[in-house]
Amino acid sequence: MPITAAGRFFTDETGRRRILHGVNLSGASKVPTQPPGATHLPDSLDDPRNVSFIGRPFPLDEADEHFARLKHWGLDFLRFIVTWEALAHEGAGCIDEAYLDYLQAVLEKAHAHDFLVFIDPHQDVWSRFCGGDGAPVWTFEAVGLDIERFSETGAALLHQKQPDTFPQLMWANNYYRYACFTMFTLFFGGREFAPQLQVDGQNIQDYLQGHYCAAYSALARRLRDLPNLLGFGSMNEPSGGLLGVPDLRSNDHSLFKLGVMPTPAQAIFLANGFAQDCLDFGMPLVDRLPGQTKPARIDPQGATVWRDGVDDVWLAQGIWDVDGAGQPRMLRPGHFARADFLGDFLKPFAERFASAIHAEMPDAQIFIEAEPMGPPPKFDHIDKLVYAPHFYDGVTLFTRRFHPQLNFDFFSMRPLLGESQIRNHLQKELGKFRHYADEALGELPIVIGEVGIPFDLNGGSAFKSGDFSRQAQALDYSLRALDDHLYSYTLWNYTPDNSNERGDQWNGEDLSIFSRDQQADPADINSGGRGLLAFVRPYARKVAGDPQSMRYDQARGIFTFSFRHDSAISEPTELFVPNLPFPAGYRVEVSDGEFEVDLEAQRVLYRHSDKDMPHMIRIVSKALAPEELSPWGKLAIVAAVTLVVLALLRRILRR
Repeated sequence: MPITAAGRFFTDETGRRRILHGVNLSGASKVPTQPPGATHLPDSLDDPRNVSFIGRPFPLDEADEHFARLKHWGLDFLRFIVTWEALAHEGAGCIDEAYLDYLQAVLEKAHAHDFLVFIDPHQDVWSRFCGGDGAPVWTFEAVGLDIERFSETGAALLHQKQPDTFPQLMWANNYYRYACFTMFTLFFGGREFAPQLQVDGQNIQDYLQGHYCAAYSALARRLRDLPNLLGFGSMNEPSGGLLGVPDLRSNDHSLFKLGVMPTPAQAIFLANGFAQDCLDFGMPLVDRLPGQTKPARIDPQGATVWRDGVDDVWLAQGIWDVDGAGQPRMLRPGHFARADFLGDFLKPFAERFASAIHAEMPDAQIFIEAEPMGPPPKFDHIDKLVYAPHFYDGVTLFTRRFHPQLNFDFFSMRPLLGESQIRNHLQKELGKFRHYADEALGELPIVIGEVGIPFDLNGGSAFKSGDFSRQAQALDYSLRALDDHLYSYTLWNYTPDNSNERGDQWNGEDLSIFSRDQQADPADINSGGRGLLAFVRPYARKVAGDPQSMRYDQARGIFTFSFRHDSAISEPTELFVPNLPFPAGYRVEVSDGEFEVDLEAQRVLYRHSDKDMPHMIRIVSKALAPEELSPWGKLAIVAAVTLVVLALLRRILRR
């Protein structure tokens, strides 16, 4: 392994602590290339087994171009997206070997460009066929669900049904719809909550988890000799479905309320053909305040989600029935209330997954995450853990608007006024992840697996003007807070086939830091980048000791970093210092020791002294006036000026 998890930081073979900056590759890897799977295409779900993901994230002959660009931007760490469907779309146990060949070739290219990689088993709301991505179609068939009936029964909301009017982030509403929450409940809790549901002689939980683990084990077996592969995530943003829901008649448990939201009980009744009067929450902060609702009726007109001859799994469990008047009624609304999703269901699944991966790659690091913004479970039996939660500025993400002086705290339900309040809030929210890790996982590295902003802010005005400064400012708010905690991260996302019209090709999202539509000059390696001045930023890449603090003031062009050295390390500290944000060049100030600037490689090498002290490095744009320098920077200038004056005096005296 090129780097390993050691305490709070990754460590390379020289002992240097590593801070990793990278990107998710790619947003469009959620959908197949053939037939074209972009979710705005009405027929993209028509032939679910005969698909191919070869060419995701890009055709092999484009790999050098994209890797060179990302490397130039300092993003040499990949969260590489591979869905379960991509591996096993044809049927249970049927692995797409041609796709594995392609993945191996792409990641060999990544190694040639000196990229580190971990595999992300990506899913959103379970599957493409219920509004997201991830699981193949045969997982529904195993349960008895008919994907053709999801829309009419309200069991899922599909972009394909309204390609030009699908609201932003409405796909997340599917977590509270029947198809998604039923599949997750069975995947994690089938043995306890649907013991009668057997497939091929196994309980549905063991059947689904077994095939999931086997698919990614096959990938690990194929890729295990790649020296740049660090390991695997266990599952992107896992959901407990109904596990732990206190009352099926209420949707108070939902993290975000968007659009028309049936309660779980109503979703169950709808899936079985009964009309329901639900609440429409709209888009909070866009068309109404949080908590405001209006009525909305959904009527499946007797249609059900079940294939002919199959009964509802929750009816079979006695959770609900039909009364004498032919109306559905909930018998056990608290049936799932006592389920501890983290400890009793997510934890054993993650342990099972890690065991399967370690059987093929004993040194693989396992990147663990839980539900968004929530804590992870406590693990006792998994080695080589990395904590990989996600973070987004919710207001910017939901509203596609950014104001540098105004934001909102969804948890305390209060406005945030002024840059200072907003930055403090973001820093505090990100600090929770270290607290969660310390409580549940101990000393281990944290990688923020997803962080980003929508680039179609303000109605996509930047697409016409070419001015992405507002996007850069919004993204910088989050990245500066990440630097405050010295976190590694992978931006969401880099989509090679992003377009201004259709974004990342999935549910109308547009968070890619690159788009061909902004690529005015293909010969310019920066052309096509969006919000470059936020993420093309200096950072300490390899540190000869323990990092203490890191701060980049983008507006002023000042970067500062401090650390305490480890006497066992002989290699220098290496900083990535891009040329882009310093068009007039930059000065380097150090507290002690010596440094070397390599403009072509965009790096500064710093060799500290042996003094027992915090070592400090400061990068300062040459566009700044001397009064903006640090005290020791000013001393350096005074010393330099003094030397010049003395040299001139010597020349005069010699004459």
